[in-house]
Amino acid sequence: MSKRRRNVVNLNLGGSDGVARALGGVAGLAGIGLVLLLVAVVWLTMTTTVGSDELGVRQVYFGPGKGVSEELHGPGLHLVIPGYERLHVFPRDLQILDLNDDELAHSDAGGEYPEDYRVAPAIRIQTSEGYQVTVDVAVLYRVVDPYAVVTKVGVGRIYETKIVARRADKILRQTLGRLDAEDFYDDERRIHAAESARELLQEDLASWGIQVWAVLLRDYIYDQRYQEAIEQRKIQDQKVFKNKAEAIAASREAEKDRVLAEGRANIDVEIERGRAEVRKVRADADLYYRQRVAEGDLLVALAEAEGTKLENAALQQAGASNMVGLEMAETLRGTKVIMVDSSRGGVNPLDLDRLITGW
Repeated sequence: MSKRRRNVVNLNLGGSDGVARALGGVAGLAGIGLVLLLVAVVWLTMTTTVGSDELGVRQVYFGPGKGVSEELHGPGLHLVIPGYERLHVFPRDLQILDLNDDELAHSDAGGEYPEDYRVAPAIRIQTSEGYQVTVDVAVLYRVVDPYAVVTKVGVGRIYETKIVARRADKILRQTLGRLDAEDFYDDERRIHAAESARELLQEDLASWGIQVWAVLLRDYIYDQRYQEAIEQRKIQDQKVFKNKAEAIAASREAEKDRVLAEGRANIDVEIERGRAEVRKVRADADLYYRQRVAEGDLLVALAEAEGTKLENAALQQAGASNMVGLEMAETLRGTKVIMVDSSRGGVNPLDLDRLITGW
């Protein structure tokens, strides 16, 4: 066999091994895919997911454990055998039943609402006076015992219409029907009636595994004839309240003016009192000044008088003539000519004895 022939044969043999290996790889991938497919089928058909805001209750259709289990299943993935058992899932968050004609009309026209929101006709109530009132009410509730719901009502959300809506309609009619027509305008009575309805509805639905959180009376509409009459009456009442409020406001305004006037008068009195105090202080200061000045003048005058007295006393003592002579000599120092009056009454300035004795 030639070298070229052997190469071809080797190539052919190598190609067969590659194909086999490729086919083996495909078969492996197919096996993995089949396993994944089986896992997906099992996942979809043999498991049920319970959400974080849900509770599940298991029902077995045949066999030794046939029936509904009282055990509740919380959030997570649960294994369920198709055809043998089923896990019924119920919401455990707040559900809303809105008894409202407008919302019902929107729903009938094709409007959509969340799964936890249901609408029903508004309540028509015959009051104790015989008037008809249409009331919009919202009932807030939640499922707390799925086992009781399944065993006493049924599976799915049938409890909304079969239990909650029917029982709420009945109890609300009984409770709100005890009110007079005008009681709906009274917030305290209206809220008290709604709370009473909640308590009665809670007591009634507790055995069905449902808890009522609140009953909210949202709106109320009288028949047209009574509506007009009561509106006029309320308008008159509001006018009376308005007049009373205005009278009270006027009296308060007058009281405010009186207080302001008294305040201003007190301020003026205090200002005048302050001014009088200032004048008094100034007068006292002036009097004090004059007294001190007079006392000073008196002391000066007394001192001067005392000095004069002492000077006179000194002049009257011995040697005073010598002092006079010295003073006279000092006075006449430098005098060259003295004119002396020779008449009888004339004074000789050189005659010191006569000057001293006063002769």
